[in-house]
Amino acid sequence: MPDQRILIIEDDPGAADAVAEKAKLAGFQTHIESTGMGGLSAFERFEPALVVLDLTLPDMDGVEICRTIRGKSRVPVIMLTAKVEEVDRIIGLEMGADDYVTKPFSPKELISRIRAVLRRTEEGTIPTPGETTHTAAGMELDERRHEVTVNGKQVQLTPIEFKLLLTLMRHAGQVMSRERLTERVWGYEGYSSNLLEIHIGNLRKKIEEDPRHPRRLITVRGYGYKIMREVNG
Repeated sequence: MPDQRILIIEDDPGAADAVAEKAKLAGFQTHIESTGMGGLSAFERFEPALVVLDLTLPDMDGVEICRTIRGKSRVPVIMLTAKVEEVDRIIGLEMGADDYVTKPFSPKELISRIRAVLRRTEEGTIPTPGETTHTAAGMELDERRHEVTVNGKQVQLTPIEFKLLLTLMRHAGQVMSRERLTERVWGYEGYSSNLLEIHIGNLRKKIEEDPRHPRRLITVRGYGYKIMREVNG
């Protein structure tokens, strides 16, 4: 991972400099922009491996910036927000962010998140040896093509949703704990019910006929989730 480039789009000079300093010590190259327009321009020039993006910028909304990036690239994005109540907005809008960190944050913790997201992204580009197409409950997931179909109809998933479904389909019929799912999908330990459950809810909206009464992605109360091998009923 050494020499990978991190683009930091953050209008707070203190926060931006703290992240850049820690990132450089960890072996990353960094570039800082304090506006959304500057950040999008730098994204094209700098070709980063990952973007650290503040949700609130003086000229553009972070959601709009993230969607613009996601429309042209799968480069991972970590959102920064100063308000806990904005977390649901970050995840719920399905803008394609890969992770989020709330302010105030430890730059060391953010670097750990950056490493985890980059590791997960790199692993996700290389299909596991052996089977690369997974089928269960009327769904088919192709790791190489990064495609998912439900009853023969292709559905569009965010990078996190794809990784979440892939992890569950690799273990179809088995219950996976919330802690294990968090570690497999986000690459770090520490279960966050808000983070996981909102993504589960978003995924159900795309793969279930009735997300309120799921038949493919089942909750096993007190433990975790599983993908059914077949849809019953």
